Amino acid sequence: QVQLVESGGGLVQPGGSLRLSCAISEATSPVSAIGWFRRTPENAREEISCISVRGTTTYYGDSVKGRFTISRDNATNTVDLQMNSLKPEDTGLYYCSVRFSTWEIPAQTMCVLASGDDYWGRGTQVTVSS
Repeated sequence: QVQLVESGGGLVQPGGSLRLSCAISEATSPVSAIGWFRRTPENAREEISCISVRGTTTYYGDSVKGRFTISRDNATNTVDLQMNSLKPEDTGLYYCSVRFSTWEIPAQTMCVLASGDDYWGRGTQVTVSS
């Protein structure tokens, strides 16, 4: 089990920036990788960005490469997603997710290969609109 609390969402104009944060607490197993995903208006799961637990590897979805940056703060046990140059198509509900393992799962694996054992937060809404 684990507690995941996302924050930082909101309404922003196109071209603006937001910083999402995922606070991780009460993990009862070793967290191996963390990811940010988006639920699209079509109710599809889109991988945004993932990071391995020690930050060794990162992965970005094609739609956000060059605009978003994922980072991990071990002191505060948070994973942040800096979102720049936002576009209306970035709108959606953004979720933080973690996967447990005793070994460090690569970020791409976390993002690309879904697992029914992943834990999810409640999400934070991002709306990009003028």
